[in-house]
Amino acid sequence: MDLLSLLSFLGVAVLLTIMPGPDNLFVLAQSIAKGKNAGIFTTLGLCTGLLVHITAATIGLSALVYQSSLAFSIVKYAGAAYLLYLAYKSFRDKSTHVTMKSDDSLENKSLYKKGIIMNVLNPKVSLFFLALFPQFINYNSSVTLQMLLYGFTFLVQAFVIFTLVSFFAEGVGRFLRKSPKISQKINALQGTLFTIIGVKIAFTEK
Repeated sequence: MDLLSLLSFLGVAVLLTIMPGPDNLFVLAQSIAKGKNAGIFTTLGLCTGLLVHITAATIGLSALVYQSSLAFSIVKYAGAAYLLYLAYKSFRDKSTHVTMKSDDSLENKSLYKKGIIMNVLNPKVSLFFLALFPQFINYNSSVTLQMLLYGFTFLVQAFVIFTLVSFFAEGVGRFLRKSPKISQKINALQGTLFTIIGVKIAFTEK
């Protein structure tokens, strides 16, 4: 592996991370509704989920899931169902006051777990790694070491970008709360975003 290959990979990873997708929409929804701390704990969960995908891709489990239509469908629909469940809970929440703080340890743990589940049950992440990693691998060197390094690079840039999204989305949330009518619709907005993410995952193709 050389520096040019690593920088090229980083550039592609950043572009793909900032494109609208399930993970950044999930962070956006949590941060708008509950503030940047909620987004950061969600991000930590998502990045923990990335560790699962990186490990799976490195040892070949992702390829096995990809080749099995049944396994792929199970993961896909489980992820979609989980997101639609979160959407249902958001739509059912009739509270008009949404705190901008997320300092409660139980709430933070819940957000962290949601991030892990959401990322692990998104088969698109595995497909991404299977499609991207081989294009930057030098097969004259240790493939495993290179995949781990690329995976770590992807994880770090994802954490940085999602954290920036959390700060930005908190500002959006504060702006929305200046209008009482809009503030009452925050849960509906979050539910809508969760629905969009769930539908995107449900229609993910190999």
